[in-house]
Amino acid sequence: MRIVVASGKGGTGKTTVATSLALSAQEASSVRFMDCDVEAPNAALFLIPALDIRKEVGIQLPVVDEALCTHCGKCAEVCEFHAIAVIAKKTLIFPELCHGCGSCTLICPEKAISERLDVMGVLEGGKTATGINFTQGVMNVGEPMAVPIIRELKKWDPDPVFDIEIRDAPPGASCPVVETMRGADFILLVTEPTPFGLHDLKQVVGITRELGIPAGVVVNRDGIGDNSVETYCDEADLPILLRIPMERHFAEAIASGKTLVDAAPEYLQIFRALLESITARVAK
Repeated sequence: MRIVVASGKGGTGKTTVATSLALSAQEASSVRFMDCDVEAPNAALFLIPALDIRKEVGIQLPVVDEALCTHCGKCAEVCEFHAIAVIAKKTLIFPELCHGCGSCTLICPEKAISERLDVMGVLEGGKTATGINFTQGVMNVGEPMAVPIIRELKKWDPDPVFDIEIRDAPPGASCPVVETMRGADFILLVTEPTPFGLHDLKQVVGITRELGIPAGVVVNRDGIGDNSVETYCDEADLPILLRIPMERHFAEAIASGKTLVDAAPEYLQIFRALLESITARVAK
């Protein structure tokens, strides 16, 4: 079973929920944890894996052999991202726009286009002290696209044996979030009961429904704000599966690098019950 923990905005407690869910699941199942927030991965700060496996990843960029190129323009015509332009007797490549789809290489009648790997970041993997199979992507500073790294991370299998996969999604509601959600069995949406939390929750709910993946909500910092999130969930037929109250000692523990279940051991059983609820919903 593949569970994505997502949120419409940063700072809602998404990684707190994802790491706690992984720790609660590990005693009964083999768990793979995947940190897909490749621009700023931080789950490793809490789970503390030994990252002893590493792989460079990126996309294949086109390289034009001007000696073979007839400047027919077919490569520019097929590129929907406008990463190639043919001007007079010159074929120009714009690497920042290229998505590495390979269409230009396939369509070139003169076989004048080859490919080279443009390294965009790295994948890292290893085990935690408690046996969780941990993987994360780390994007190089200045790279414009996170999606290719997330796509490669999802395909990477240093240890392919697992019962439960938990993906910590990037914040927001953009393409990296969509890619993280693809292929999941359930989306756990973490929000807070504030106007900003509600606004961003609505955006990410729209993505889950477009993808046709069942979802449920965790309300973090329960007790602040108002009841608008609860009202929306009722109207949208979106189940609230867990409420985590606003507690100062929770925030202090997380700020010091502890997980929620370390700060409050009673939450280990609460997250086990949450996992059982998700499993039942997926089966149903």
